[in-house]
Amino acid sequence: MQDFTPQDSMATPVEETMATPIEDKMATPVEEEMATPIQDKMATPDEDKMETPDEEKTLALTQYEDKTATPYENNEVAIPEAQPNKRRKKKSIVWEHFTIETVSAGCRRACCNQCKQSFAYSTGAKVAGTSHLKRHIAKGTCPALLRNQNNSQSSPYTPSPRGGSSSNPPKRRYRTPSTPQIMFDPDRCRHEIARMIIMHDYPLHMVEHPGFVAFVQNLQPRFNMVSFNTVQGDCVATYLMEKQSLTKFIEGIPGRVCLTLDMWTSSQSVGYVFITGHFIDADWKLHRRLLNVVMEPYPDSDTVLSHAVAVCLHDWSLESKLFSITYDRPLSEAALANLRPLIPIKNPHILNGQLLVGNCIARTLSSIATEVLAAGGDTVKKIRDSVKYVKTSESHEEKFLELKNHLQVPSERTLSLDDQTQWNTTYEMLVAASELKEVFSCLDTSDSDYKHSPSIEDWKQVDTLCTYLKLIFDAANILTTTSNPTAVTFFHEVWRIQTELVRTITSEDPFICSLTKVMQERIEKYWKNCSLALATAVVMDPRFKMKLVEFSFNKIYGEEAPTFIKIVDDGIHELFHEYLTLPLPLTPTYADDGTGGANVKTEDSQGGTLLTDNGLTDFDMYIMETTSQQMKSELDQYLDESLLPRVHEFDVLGWWKLNKMKYPTLSKMARDILSIPVSTVPSDSVFDTIAKEMDQYRSSLRPETVEALICAKDWMQHGSAEAPNNALVRMEY
Repeated sequence: MQDFTPQDSMATPVEETMATPIEDKMATPVEEEMATPIQDKMATPDEDKMETPDEEKTLALTQYEDKTATPYENNEVAIPEAQPNKRRKKKSIVWEHFTIETVSAGCRRACCNQCKQSFAYSTGAKVAGTSHLKRHIAKGTCPALLRNQNNSQSSPYTPSPRGGSSSNPPKRRYRTPSTPQIMFDPDRCRHEIARMIIMHDYPLHMVEHPGFVAFVQNLQPRFNMVSFNTVQGDCVATYLMEKQSLTKFIEGIPGRVCLTLDMWTSSQSVGYVFITGHFIDADWKLHRRLLNVVMEPYPDSDTVLSHAVAVCLHDWSLESKLFSITYDRPLSEAALANLRPLIPIKNPHILNGQLLVGNCIARTLSSIATEVLAAGGDTVKKIRDSVKYVKTSESHEEKFLELKNHLQVPSERTLSLDDQTQWNTTYEMLVAASELKEVFSCLDTSDSDYKHSPSIEDWKQVDTLCTYLKLIFDAANILTTTSNPTAVTFFHEVWRIQTELVRTITSEDPFICSLTKVMQERIEKYWKNCSLALATAVVMDPRFKMKLVEFSFNKIYGEEAPTFIKIVDDGIHELFHEYLTLPLPLTPTYADDGTGGANVKTEDSQGGTLLTDNGLTDFDMYIMETTSQQMKSELDQYLDESLLPRVHEFDVLGWWKLNKMKYPTLSKMARDILSIPVSTVPSDSVFDTIAKEMDQYRSSLRPETVEALICAKDWMQHGSAEAPNNALVRMEY
């Protein structure tokens, strides 16, 4: 027979009792409901009596073991070797954060591992619950956890849904010791909702949409969904926080700022002026930031752009830093006269005033392309109808592809209908159709339903349209494929278009003559208004300097070239003289670049105060008076030096960064000239044929809110640094 000892009889019931579902209540869904609002009331005297008689029996047996065993950490008991069975490990998540300590005989307390506070656990035969321990962790009352929380929206303990069928019972969740402790922060949630709305152009009213509200409540029931007014204030607060960071960044730039103006329309007949700043930082990196979106009630007024620029200058304290303005549409003389006084250049007639204002190259090229397509409008419509016939029917497209394979047409292009608001799609449609014209001709004879076949003359006209549109397309495409297209690049592109048009304007084909005449009128107008400003940027490129200007002007102006070359040369020297008038030791530009003097302490060096400003005021005046002639030769020295090799991937800003000590004044001028933008529109709007229009929803918002949403999105995309304090400034409307 099997030996039976009292010790065996004691171990078996204890083990079986400890493994029963009675103790498992600590990890069941009942326990997991502790974090719900209902359980916020669990800290009542009734809660302390939540243990069942069976649990009291378990406690009594445990206390009996305590008399015969040595206590260990976490109140685990050591069973003699004859009894290897141990108590089952506690599985409630609270025991990852608490340790049971024996205070005295029959009294044990739960000690928080983080903040070391102790809480009631058992006194005699009475065992306290765990809900008060969970609240200490989940409600954020533990100061140590608050200090260690990370930036997440989740809480450390998420309640399970109540109920549950017998076929699909609620699952227990066990946490591993490596799982990070995350605190629920409602303010952080509000901050992230505001950033989400800004980054993805979501409507502010989405926070009141029933579907979104239900989603958030299921994701985190403890988060109280915000209202429209609250999230509007949060978005504006996020904008102000980003603006503060950008303001500090702009204050630290050593050079001046160039502005571009882009006018948007709206269904409410008011305009919105998008003002973008372009500048080069102390590390010689070119930056582009949207600064303001100014609502203008009378967009056709001559004062609309000057008012918007004045608002921007005042808002960002740029009154003394503005260098140039580039606008997106033709301006009247009255509008130009209103803009010129805003630029703080002593002589507004430098380079015939072209340094102050300029046309947008993207808008100019789009207007030329629109004119070209309009000249061949009937032919373009025939091609569009033919493509539509093929692309809107699967059977027609299959037949078209069969004919293409049968004819062995080598073209790899595929047909696609154009978007008439993007002229590049029309150009690409014409190019594809022209390469597949043999297939269209064959389709005309094999498909009786096809009624749109272009004639031979139509196809010739399509080839002509594609030839001249390619000139415009190649130039405009640079704006979409280059991160920072420069004035140097477009000096060459516009000059190339000019020479091509001059060569073909004598054609005997009447269609070509009329087409090139329209194009030349447009491009000559742009060249007349902007060529000298573009030429100035070319001079600041050590690969070209004045040599490319002389070569290009001779090709374009012929005998009149010396007159225009002299305007560029005189303008550069006059602008350089203006930079010379800036006092060298007092200009922040020099101090920021480290060219105004060594950053050393002179008080303790040999010579004492002779190296400080004390006593050398007259010496500073002497430097300013005697170095003027030397500084003038700085520009001439640069122009007289040989050209650098024409490397394709040449970094002109990097070259000036390396040579700023050699050309201290000229490098300042080069920094500002090379930041002049040639386009007012972003890359996704280069091929637009119509003006941008503010959507109806945003037009219904307050102008301040519209500006906050659009500007903050631009700054986030450029990765502007957040302020050290991420707390929202609460703003209510």
